Amino acid sequence: MPNTSLKVTSFRYLAQLEQHLKPMLNVLLLEGMEEDIMEIRIDDLSGSEINGLLQEHLNNMHEISPPESVHALDLSALKSPDVTLWGVWIEGELAGCGALKKIGPSHGEIKSMRTSQNHLRKGVAANLLAHILQESRRRQYTRLSLETGTEPEFQPAHRLYERFGFEACAPFGDYNEDPNSVFYTRVLQQFSPA
Repeated sequence: MPNTSLKVTSFRYLAQLEQHLKPMLNVLLLEGMEEDIMEIRIDDLSGSEINGLLQEHLNNMHEISPPESVHALDLSALKSPDVTLWGVWIEGELAGCGALKKIGPSHGEIKSMRTSQNHLRKGVAANLLAHILQESRRRQYTRLSLETGTEPEFQPAHRLYERFGFEACAPFGDYNEDPNSVFYTRVLQQFSPA
């Protein structure tokens, strides 16, 4: 009689591995199409480039959404010990940024995702999102969530998050229902061959 438990375990492991690697493969395909090398590194928020990009982000959020529906973090909130912010650099130029906020022992939230106008459609957000997913797993988070807007300007973000396996969900943490907000979440599996 064949050992079916080994086959089931192997199949589950492969399914978990595929779910984990699929977003990474999408990013690798994007990177292969780009000649520019991206460097993702933690930013201490002291540079004028990152401050300018984050101010542009806040200004844009206030232009698009009503004030009560803007949940973007300001500089002081981004300096909180429970927030890590990364900058994406291409050939010495800041191309984008994104943050990971700890909102529970095993739950993280994506904040302040922004690509500079000069680097749109180069895979900056996809590479950064893959990095944040990897870091969330390293921190052993089991869930990663985010809030974004419902206005047409946010449609590219919706497509990106959905491509990376995020699903619409109810408000989480301190958020409330808001017609100008959509919430996404993704379960993060800490896979192992056992």
